[in-house]
Amino acid sequence: MKRVSLYSSSRPKAEERDPVSKKPEIRRRTDLKDWLRKHRLPLLAALPGVAALAVVLAQWAYTAAPQVLTQEDIDAAVTRTLDTVPLPSSATKAYEAVRGSIVRVRGFVVDAKSGEEVEASTGTGVVILDKGVILTNIHVVANAKRISLTFMDGLESEAEITGTRPEDDLAVLQAKTVPDDLQAATLQSTSGLAPGDHVTAVGFPFGIGPSVSSGVVSGLRRDYRSPEGKRILTNLIQFDAAANPGNSGGPLVNASGEVVGIVTGILNPTDQRVFIGIGFAVPIENAMLAVGVPPF
Repeated sequence: MKRVSLYSSSRPKAEERDPVSKKPEIRRRTDLKDWLRKHRLPLLAALPGVAALAVVLAQWAYTAAPQVLTQEDIDAAVTRTLDTVPLPSSATKAYEAVRGSIVRVRGFVVDAKSGEEVEASTGTGVVILDKGVILTNIHVVANAKRISLTFMDGLESEAEITGTRPEDDLAVLQAKTVPDDLQAATLQSTSGLAPGDHVTAVGFPFGIGPSVSSGVVSGLRRDYRSPEGKRILTNLIQFDAAANPGNSGGPLVNASGEVVGIVTGILNPTDQRVFIGIGFAVPIENAMLAVGVPPF
């Protein structure tokens, strides 16, 4: 009769020996996989942020102590910036401040022979009130049957003379139509003006423009006799910024872009009437009297 073995010499596998011992570990792995699968997209989305944070922390950990800047360091940095990025000139800033207030002024008359309307004069005006009040010279609009204005945005309008100040060769115009965003120039008293101060003249010399020229104040309280010899103007600003026929009535602007005078004439010993370096402007205080507004 065959004898039954009481034991086996082969060792049972761990799973056979204790089938429950591996169940907690298997369950934990399954739960982790399920959690990773469920949150895969948020984890992928957060990965760049975590990487960036790690880089920042690494840089912070190895960054040296901040350098204490001295005044010399600051001055050197400012000098380098000015050398590499030049600032706009005073003439550029002055023009940008006043350009929206510049007006081309033309006077028309009827030709005696043809009976047709012809252009008799061209000058410049500057807007001093945004309702369309404009300053120019009397000699620009004298004897005109019709006055035409062209604003900086291209709008054209007729105008009428509402006031004059012959002793300063000034005329006040009122535009019949004005742009919606018309800009009035900023005016500034000449009480602080001195020879050598930078000034800019803006206008339509020979009808070309708007044109910009710059220079300095050459003198104050000058007298000037018009080419016709009919009028002597006094208390004028002398300047050397280029001005020619057509600049008349335009603004003389300081370095801050404020109007300090109205260009009214040039001195030339010949009959060519071109600029030789001496121009004259009526102080803005006198111009405001022409409008009926008290000076500064």
